[in-house]
Amino acid sequence: MDNPFALVPYVSKELFCDREVETKTLMEYLLNGSNVTLISPRRYGKTGLIYHVFDEISHQKINVNTCLVDIYATETLEDFIKVFSEAIIAALEKKKAVKSFFQFLSGLRPMLSYNTLTGNPELTMTYLSDRDKQQTLAAIFDFIEKQDKKTIVAIDEFQQIRNYDINMEALLRSHIQPLKNVQFIFCGSKKHLMAEMFTDARSPFYESTRCFYLEKIDREVYADFIIRMFEKGKKSITTEALDFILDWTKIHTFYTQSLCNHVFLKSGRNIGKEDVLQSAAQILKENEQTFLQWRDLLTSNQWNYLKAVAKEQVVTQPYASKFLQKYNIGTSANSQRLLEALIDKELILANSTLEGVSYSVYNVFLSRWLENQ
Repeated sequence: MDNPFALVPYVSKELFCDREVETKTLMEYLLNGSNVTLISPRRYGKTGLIYHVFDEISHQKINVNTCLVDIYATETLEDFIKVFSEAIIAALEKKKAVKSFFQFLSGLRPMLSYNTLTGNPELTMTYLSDRDKQQTLAAIFDFIEKQDKKTIVAIDEFQQIRNYDINMEALLRSHIQPLKNVQFIFCGSKKHLMAEMFTDARSPFYESTRCFYLEKIDREVYADFIIRMFEKGKKSITTEALDFILDWTKIHTFYTQSLCNHVFLKSGRNIGKEDVLQSAAQILKENEQTFLQWRDLLTSNQWNYLKAVAKEQVVTQPYASKFLQKYNIGTSANSQRLLEALIDKELILANSTLEGVSYSVYNVFLSRWLENQ
């Protein structure tokens, strides 16, 4: 059979682990008229959760259109319009609806083509002025508002609009606020930016959504899922091997899936800890050149600081003399500068809880590799 540990965000509900409460909650919010802000670190599974929610909506035959827009690679309003339009076209099922969409943009003479490798739609537009772009954006929102059924639009990596050269928050808010037939999921991985966008009274999106923080999957639930997926492939795994997987990957969705995928591929019918150790070592070896490239992009002090955090696994007192002296970091001010720089580069993850803030290396495989350096 095919490897049941998928490395893409979503394949099917059968290969999707848990998130039952989160799925039910998101559907309740969206189908009852609330917009949602969904926040989690990268690769926790928020995109997969959105696809799962969309799949459930389809499975339950709820009369709703769904659309996911990934704006991670966008830098301008023009980029946003392009990926937004392409996502809408990909979501439309009928040629008649696609034709109707183009009629809304007819003044710009958009040209549609399809990527020969992926089959995804690619749109080309020619603008005469910034006003043309804003009118196009208005036309897109007008189009989805006038559909004969509700539309749910998920915008992934929403914090990216903060990097645009215009006040995109204010512009989007002005278009979104009047909509009655469209609900939004604003997804983001930079917690401090997303929280600021939706909880700061000075922000255009202040208190306009229900905020939802995605946590790690419960350890026992994930363990049951892993056992079940191996059994689906006619394989068994020992408790020792299973515990090692969950400990080594820190129950981080992407890295847990990746290690299980590799173990499933390389192992026989009976999986023990030694099989998992071999897969873990091979994964780190395969990623070594990438890790070394990251090292070359950092200063020696930043790299050594990253290594220190990896060796600690979790740092709760980055300015304490014990931590500073152990790794020869210097002053607390120096530690603060290095920490902030690495958080900004998304190499260190800051995790806030009621107990305080803790810091760890964002990429679990990089963290495990650094521990041995």
